[in-house]
Amino acid sequence: MTDSKNIFNSSNAPEAVGLYPHARKVGELLFLSGVGPRKKGTKEIPGVTLNAAGEIEAYNIEEQCRSVFENVRTILEDAGSSWDKLVDVTVFLTNMKGDFATYNKIYAEYFNDTQPCRTTVEVNALPTPIAIELKCIATI
Repeated sequence: MTDSKNIFNSSNAPEAVGLYPHARKVGELLFLSGVGPRKKGTKEIPGVTLNAAGEIEAYNIEEQCRSVFENVRTILEDAGSSWDKLVDVTVFLTNMKGDFATYNKIYAEYFNDTQPCRTTVEVNALPTPIAIELKCIATI
C-alpha cells in the first residue's frame, strides 16, 4: 500500500489503466477512482469474451458485478476503510435496459446491510471492454 499525500494504491487490486490512484483520503472521506471487474495482474475480465479485435463478443453481467464489488472491497480494506463505511456509490452500466435487473439483484445481495446512497447511469462505453464500473466514497 502506497501512502503519499493521502494517495492509496492497493497491491491486491487490479492495476490502474491510467495515471490515477486506487483511492485518495481527504479529511475523513476516502474517494475511490473508478473500479472495474478486471483481475489483478492480468487483463482478464471475468465473464467477458473478446473477439480477435479485442471487442466484446459476449459478457456475463453477474460475473462482472461480483468481481467489481470484490475489487471495491479490496481497495477499501487496503486503504483502511471497509464495506460498511461506504456512503455513496455511482454505478456506470453500458447496457441499462439489458443489465439493470441482474445488477440490481446482485447489488442488493452485497449492499443489503450497508445501503449507501446510489446513482446508476448508462454510459456509451467504458475505458476497457467492461460493462460495469463503480465510483465510491467511504468514511475512513
